[in-house]
Amino acid sequence: MVSSPRHVVAVASGKGGVGKSTVTNNLAAALTQQGLSVGLLDADIYGPSQQHMLGVPESTTPDQQDGEFLLPVEVHGLKTMSMGYLSSANTPMVWRGPMASSAMAQLLEKTLWGDLDILLVDMPPGTGDIQLTLAQRATLSGAVIVTTPQDIALLDAQKGIEMFEKVEVPVLGLIENMAAHVCSACGHVEPLFGEAGGVQLAERYGVPLLGQIPLDKAIRECSDAGQPIVLAEPEGPVAKVYQEAARQLTAFVGQQQPAAAPVISMGD
Repeated sequence: MVSSPRHVVAVASGKGGVGKSTVTNNLAAALTQQGLSVGLLDADIYGPSQQHMLGVPESTTPDQQDGEFLLPVEVHGLKTMSMGYLSSANTPMVWRGPMASSAMAQLLEKTLWGDLDILLVDMPPGTGDIQLTLAQRATLSGAVIVTTPQDIALLDAQKGIEMFEKVEVPVLGLIENMAAHVCSACGHVEPLFGEAGGVQLAERYGVPLLGQIPLDKAIRECSDAGQPIVLAEPEGPVAKVYQEAARQLTAFVGQQQPAAAPVISMGD
């Protein structure tokens, strides 16, 4: 019998460029620091990035079992799967929506995840085919929405929240990324993309604000080096924010029953 994760949580954003993938792998790393068994599925079929951000060599391909199932690639204590493992870094996925959705579903269902406590799914940005396919095919315990304080990002994050509400998937919390820039020279804090937008959005929808992640060049440097900052600087201030967000997420997930796969009517 093929075992499945106890909980599956989608990490989503209404638009690209808000740092969702960075947030996802740092949350995953922080969850492993709690002693949990954690998986990470890179469901961004068109632009997979987790392979690079986790430092997995480009030549890596997952092993297979029985010619049907894939074995996850293990790195930094995480079990991972990505379209990046199955295609060349220079080869674009020129696929229509149904084909991309089918590929995502196969990565989810044909990977032997084992007895995971939680599987985080790094979703592609937006509210399209792949998001609906995941809601239909996976028993989601909930979703985490990532945004920045910028007005346009908040508008798109709002659409993401309402999409998950429409398919009856609980929104477990919101993470405000790039909340403020802290000058490395003088310590001055400046909210480059606006202030408290994530706080206000969380209050409006009655969802928890899991954390406010600063705009810190060390986060980018660690990602480029293939290691989440939570692991590279576990006692640092940024890691502390992620670790607290992971603790809250664990508590909220524990209160949820996995959602039954809904029947989605596009006419609603």
